[in-house]
Parts: sequence; C-alpha cells; structure tokens
Amino acid sequence: MKQTLVIGSTVVDVIVEIPHLPITGEDVHIKKQSRSLGGCAFLVSDILRHFQAANSLCTAVGGGIYGDYVRKHLEQRGVPIYVSRPQRENGCCYCMVEDGGERTFIVDHGVEYTFEEDYLKTIDTDRIDSVYVCGLEVEETTGMNIIAYLEKHRQYTIYFAPGARILKIQPERMERMLALHPILHMNEEESLTYTREETVERAARALYQKTGRPVIITLGKRGAYSFDGQRDLYADPVPAQVCDTIGAGDSHIGTVIAARRFGLSLEDAVRMGNHISAAVVGNRGGMLSPEDFCRAVEALPTDLKNKLAYGKSAAADRREMQ
Repeated sequence: MKQTLVIGSTVVDVIVEIPHLPITGEDVHIKKQSRSLGGCAFLVSDILRHFQAANSLCTAVGGGIYGDYVRKHLEQRGVPIYVSRPQRENGCCYCMVEDGGERTFIVDHGVEYTFEEDYLKTIDTDRIDSVYVCGLEVEETTGMNIIAYLEKHRQYTIYFAPGARILKIQPERMERMLALHPILHMNEEESLTYTREETVERAARALYQKTGRPVIITLGKRGAYSFDGQRDLYADPVPAQVCDTIGAGDSHIGTVIAARRFGLSLEDAVRMGNHISAAVVGNRGGMLSPEDFCRAVEALPTDLKNKLAYGKSAAADRREMQ
C-alpha cells in the first residue's frame, strides 16, 4: 500500500481572540485564549488520517513546554512520532484571530521546522509515492536538505504549498522546487504576487509553464480555481459561518491529496477540498474532530460521496491484492 510522506512542522497553536490587531502602543484585551495542535504539515496529515489515506508525518518533536504538549497530543491521537529531539526546543504559533475570523500568525520556529534525511530512517520509505512540502520548511536553514532528498526521488508526486512567505523563499531554492514538477497549491494573493500577473488564470499558466503540472489556487469566499494545462476549472464556494481561517489552506490541500489517492479527478478533488475546508473554518482552530469530519463528509454532494466511497473501496481492493 503506497503512502504520502508529509514533511514539516507540528507546533502548538496558541489561539488568541482579539477585536482587532493592535497598533503600536495600543492596549487590547483578549476575548479568549486556547491551545491546539497546529503546523501546516500536521494539519495536512490530520486530514489524511481522517480520510484513512495512508501517510507518514515526518516532523521533529522537540522539548520544552511546547514539545511536551505536541508529544502528548500526538500520542493521544495515535500519530507515530518518528523523530524525537527533546534536547532542542519545539516552537509555537501565536494565532491572532480578529472579529470576522481572519488570522495573523506570529511564529516561534523550533526544531519542528528542520529536516535531515536521517529523520526518515524509521519510516517505510519503500511505500512512498507522493510527498507534501510547505514553503516554510524550504525557506528554513535545512530547506536544501528537503530539495536534495526530493531530487534523488523524482518519481514522487510532489504537492508543494509555498505559503504566504513565498517571496521569502530563496530564488534558487524556489527554482529548484519548481524544476521538480510539483503540483502547486496557493491562494490568490500568493499566485498573483509571485507571478506578477493580474488574474489567477494568467498566474496559473505562468506557473504551469515552470512545472508542467496542475496548479490549484484557492479564492476564499469565491471558491477555488485550478488549471490542468488544458482547462480552467472553477469550484464553487461552500457557504460557511467562519469562526477562524486557521488551517483553511492545509485542510484543502490535505483533502485534494486524499481524493486524488482514491482516484478522484482534479476537479472533484478541488470541489471536495472546498467542502472540507469550509467545515474547518466553521470550527475553532485548524483541526476537525472525528464527529465534525463525519458530518462534513455526510454533507458532501451525492456525486462526491459516491465517488469517494467507490474510490476508497477500490483502494481497499488494491491493498488486498498486494
């Protein structure tokens, strides 16, 4: 049974609800503060886990109060810890959530953003056929190690989410990542900023020229768009009562990866991503409980539910034959 390798961070999200971001010298009282597991890689892997899509989360779990929290809650969720580095601090993310649900991140990076190839020594690498990578880890000091590993395994399908700091990624690293022909997952602002184009359609074409692989661009309240090299594909938005937007993009790409593993088309995978990410933004924090995930799947349009059920059944049959 093949699996997706998810490379990247698992942090503690410290979620601080405030009326608005303060200006210099302002005194703002918080409404509520809570903690949750977070980190782009973890949130992607958590969606894959909900879908029962085979994956391994390659995240270094550090020490300190945040490392202890991460370790405890990963163990509670039954997530294997392949890389333990208690001698180095684990980081956290301060998620400032304003009225209306928009979030701003202030991040303390720790060992969880690093990558060394020996992190994989206890992972069944023979089963890997796809990899998820976030731009934050590529930008980090050990980011070249990720690129070097992927360059040795060009047979992998790579899902690459450059993220909001896309222009902070060193140009050489970005070019080498794009030369690996990844499936790109970006939001509208990221795609327009990086390509300097005026529309997502033109941005997607510019990116496709570099990768030769599908480009997925989320559009917020307007849904999502993708380009497969031939067709412009538009996925309608899914209405949601927004609590916060933490994990919206991570849940979307996680769903796309799972759906594609079960044989759904790119168009259907992006549609399904819209539905699951709508459920995520309707909850506090970036994770879904098992009950909330089941409700989100049950609320899928009938055609998507049927395709998902068929795809999971076919995947199970393949596992039986292996």
